[in-house]
Amino acid sequence: MARKPKRDLTVEEQLARGPMDLPFLMLVLLLLGIGLIMMFSASYATAYYKDGDPLVYITRQAMFGGVGVLAMYVVSKINYQTFRWMALPAMVGSIVLLVLVHTPLGVVHNGARRWLNLGIEFQPSEFAKIAVILFFAARLCKRDTQRHKRYKNRTFFGRTYNFFDRIGLIELLPYAVVLGLVAGLVVTQPHLSGTLLILAGGASVLFAAGIHWGWFAAGGGIVGALAAALIYFTPYMTARINLWQDPWSFRQGDGYQTVQSLIAMGSGGLLGRGLGNSMQKMLYIPEPENDFVFPIVVEELGFVGGLVVLVLFALLILRGYWLALHARDRFGALTIVGIISLLAVQVFLNIGVVTNLIPNTGISLPFFSYGGTALMIQLAEMGMVLSISRQIPAPKND
Repeated sequence: MARKPKRDLTVEEQLARGPMDLPFLMLVLLLLGIGLIMMFSASYATAYYKDGDPLVYITRQAMFGGVGVLAMYVVSKINYQTFRWMALPAMVGSIVLLVLVHTPLGVVHNGARRWLNLGIEFQPSEFAKIAVILFFAARLCKRDTQRHKRYKNRTFFGRTYNFFDRIGLIELLPYAVVLGLVAGLVVTQPHLSGTLLILAGGASVLFAAGIHWGWFAAGGGIVGALAAALIYFTPYMTARINLWQDPWSFRQGDGYQTVQSLIAMGSGGLLGRGLGNSMQKMLYIPEPENDFVFPIVVEELGFVGGLVVLVLFALLILRGYWLALHARDRFGALTIVGIISLLAVQVFLNIGVVTNLIPNTGISLPFFSYGGTALMIQLAEMGMVLSISRQIPAPKND
C-alpha cells in the first residue's frame, strides 16, 4: 500500500517548532531544583513532629514539580497563538470557579474560603491570575488597529462620549470592569495577596500596551485611599500595621513569626549555618515550608546564599523581559510582560514580608514555597514564555 506523501508544514507550524530559549529554561530549572532542596530542608522538622513522616511535604512537592515540568514542556510545544483564542473561555471559566468558591463546593482553611473541591482541592485565584493576563493581552494586541467610534458633537451625549473617548476612559472601561469583578471575587474570600497579584498582572499588561500613565496614577491614588480607609476603619488592619511597625513589641503574640524570621536571617551570617542546620525551622517559625521559606534559605546558606537566589530570580525576570522585547508579535510580548511582572511582584512581596519591609500579605515565594497547584501553574506559565520564545525571529547576518 502506497504511503501518503507528507504534508508540507505551514509557516506557523515551522515557527512553532523553533528552539526554545535555553537561558530562560535553565534559570527556571535551577530555581526549581534549589527550591525543592530548600523546601525539603525547611519542612523536615515540621513534617516529622506533626505528621510523623519527614518526607511527606517533599514527596508531594516533588511529584507536583515533576508534573509541572512535564506541563511546562508540553505547553512550550504548543503554538502560542492558541492561547489567544483560549483567553475568553479561560476568563469566563475563572470567574465561574471564583463564584463556586462561595458555594458549598468551597473549602475553608484558617477562616478563609479560598479553595474549591472538585475531586481535587485547588485555589481558583491561581487560574484567574493567568486568565486575566491572557484576556488583556489578546484584546490589547489589536489596540492600534481598532477604529474608535465617533458621535457628532451637536448632542450632549455625543460631546460627552467623544470627550471620554479622547481621554481613554471608553477604552479602559471594559478592562476595569473585568479586573474589578475578578479582584472583587478574590478579595471577598478574603485573599488580599491574590487580589494584589491579579491587579499587578492586569496593570502590567495595560501599561505595556500603552495605556496613558495618568490612569495608573489615578488608579494608584484611588487604591491608596481605599487602603487607608480600610486600615483606619478596620481594627484588624490597624493591628496589622502596628505589628509591622514594631513586631518586637508583639514578639510573644502576632509578631512572633516575623521576629523569628528576622532572627533566622540574622543568625545565618555571611555563609550560613550549613544546609540542613537551621535552628529556626525546629518549630520556631510556624510553617517554614510556606511563605517563610526564604529565612531558612538565608539561615542555612547565609547572606551569600540568599543573594545568589535573588540574583537568579533577577536574571530570570530580566531574561523574560528581553524575550518580550524580541517577541514575534504584540500578543506574545504582552503575555510575557504579564507573566514575568506577576513573578517579579510575587518575589518582591514575599521577600518584603519576611524582611519586614512591608506588612504581612501572605504571598508565597515562586518555586520555593510549598503548594502543588501553585507550582504546577507557575511552571505552565514558564512554558508559555518558552512557547513564545520559539517564534522569536533569528537575528539577521550582515
